Amino acid sequence: MNKKRILVVDNEQYIQEVAKICLETVAGWQVMTASSGKEGIDKAQADQPDAILLDVMMPEMDGIATFEKLQANLVTKEIPVILLTAKIQASDRRRYSQLGIVSAIAKPFDPLELANQVATALGWSLEE
Repeated sequence: MNKKRILVVDNEQYIQEVAKICLETVAGWQVMTASSGKEGIDKAQADQPDAILLDVMMPEMDGIATFEKLQANLVTKEIPVILLTAKIQASDRRRYSQLGIVSAIAKPFDPLELANQVATALGWSLEE
């Protein structure tokens, strides 16, 4: 049984740590972190995670620009992306969906629900 590998890309250290602890504890997944869009792209290319949790609001390269670069790269194009965002109106959800983003999880998220939200969005079971 292969452990799922998740890459969390967020410029806030606290969010990275909370997400990492929750996903590892609740789901038993292996979690890697990145603090910027560029670092996230580099890690996604090198490590080929099973999914990426991507913050929308980041300095330099925001989540949407990061997602577009991931999509433009043959190596990372097939990795499903879930956005972590405070902006989650219906119009935002539609735009994200049109771009090819799997789902969006509202920030602040409930740490105990995060693994479940990710698994549901990706069609995974938490036993995987």
